[in-house]
Amino acid sequence: MNSNAIAPLSLVSAALLYLGCSLAPPPELPDPAREVPTDFEETPAAVTAGAHVPLQWWKAFADPALDRIVDSVLDSNLDMAAAVARVEQARERARIARAAIRPVVAAGAGINDLTNPTNTGFGAQIQELGLERLAPGFTLPERLAITTWSLSADFSYEMDFWGRASSSALAAGAEYLASESDYQTARIGILAETIGAYFEVVDFRRRIAISRRMVDVLLEREDVASTRYDRGLADSSVLYRIRQDLRNTQAIQPQLENGLANAEGRLAVLLGGYRNDLAELLPEALAPETAADPVPPGIPADLLMQRPDVRAARHRLEAARFQVDARRAELLPTLSFSGSIGLQSSKVDSLFKVDQWFTNLASNLLAPVFQGGRLRSNVALAEARFGELAATYGRTVVTAVNEVETALAVHGNEGRRHALLASRLEEARATERLRSQRYEAGIGGYADFLDALLTRLNVESALAGAERDLALSRLTVHRALGGAWTPEDSVDEAPPVQAPLQPAPQTE
Repeated sequence: MNSNAIAPLSLVSAALLYLGCSLAPPPELPDPAREVPTDFEETPAAVTAGAHVPLQWWKAFADPALDRIVDSVLDSNLDMAAAVARVEQARERARIARAAIRPVVAAGAGINDLTNPTNTGFGAQIQELGLERLAPGFTLPERLAITTWSLSADFSYEMDFWGRASSSALAAGAEYLASESDYQTARIGILAETIGAYFEVVDFRRRIAISRRMVDVLLEREDVASTRYDRGLADSSVLYRIRQDLRNTQAIQPQLENGLANAEGRLAVLLGGYRNDLAELLPEALAPETAADPVPPGIPADLLMQRPDVRAARHRLEAARFQVDARRAELLPTLSFSGSIGLQSSKVDSLFKVDQWFTNLASNLLAPVFQGGRLRSNVALAEARFGELAATYGRTVVTAVNEVETALAVHGNEGRRHALLASRLEEARATERLRSQRYEAGIGGYADFLDALLTRLNVESALAGAERDLALSRLTVHRALGGAWTPEDSVDEAPPVQAPLQPAPQTE
């Protein structure tokens, strides 16, 4: 081989070796957090760890009215529709990124009609050659016209030696999976807001009814105290205290009605409609069962795989890792091919003759030499982005574990509070029955019976608030766990929770 040709090849080989050595191995995915506990401290003793799958977790409240509300929200909520559209966008971006791996083929058809004066271009060259002198009697026309018909197929393809295109496609696929997890997170959030607003409606309706009953009792108690005061049988302070209780109870009613209107308005917005739609779905009397059963949380390993915000953080971390690979591959040369094949003729009837075919093939080797540090900065930027998302992923895991711990603790405390108030209500009812019997027997006063009735109504109001808080604490547990969790024997009922990493094959 010629020594003059060896020198450039040696330089190219040295440059490729240098660039190849500059590519460090891809970064590894970090551990989510240090010293993740093997189980939650608040896990009930009867709960066994194992594989769990999320189902229709709102069914745990066993309330048909709530089920109707949730079904309507799933069908008509506008925020959920926007989340679905974002998933569609991410899926199409993944398909676009994956298309860069495949060759590009385009079909073409053309007509080229060229008309020039004879004294210019090709005609002028004929005149300079003196063709008229060589062929006496031959004269050129005033204009030369040429029409060319063509059919062709053009193609281009870049060899993905270093995985730049495939890494970009994998990054887009991971972003698509992250967007699906974002949709699941948004879905759980919307359902949690819906269920929370529903239980607020239930609570306000109960407390308004109890408050109106208390006003009636206090009005009757005021009449009794006023009569006793007029007869000199009671002190004025007793009458004033009863009247003060009456005014306070009456003043609470507008606040309760405001709270009910606010909760119903939020529920109507979640339904994507108006209050008339809510009135059709909600009966006047709402009596959901008390959700006091423990919720099995499983173990943190299950939580990390099934909680959607944790999955989204991990998918985005994987996408950043693939982006680092793609940016490093940009430091190396690219080899691309392009060309066309087709038929060409000056006449339409001879366009499809086999001997009229033509081909064109070109290859291009492009290596970065000097770009002002842009490519190196792109690599550094991608690595910094990976570091940021690694920290975000770790924080998401730590937050998830602590949210479950807190939610389980609050749910346990609310269960104990509800049990105490339920026991107190039984005592208040027993006292009311005793006072009623004593009054009917003529050995007790009517005022004593009314006081016992007021006590029972106050305890019922407090218990209604405790039932709301217990339901909301259970809702918080569901939200912290990313839904409800059932043992392996219910796996067949559950929908798949994760799509394949690669985007679907492109069809055009």
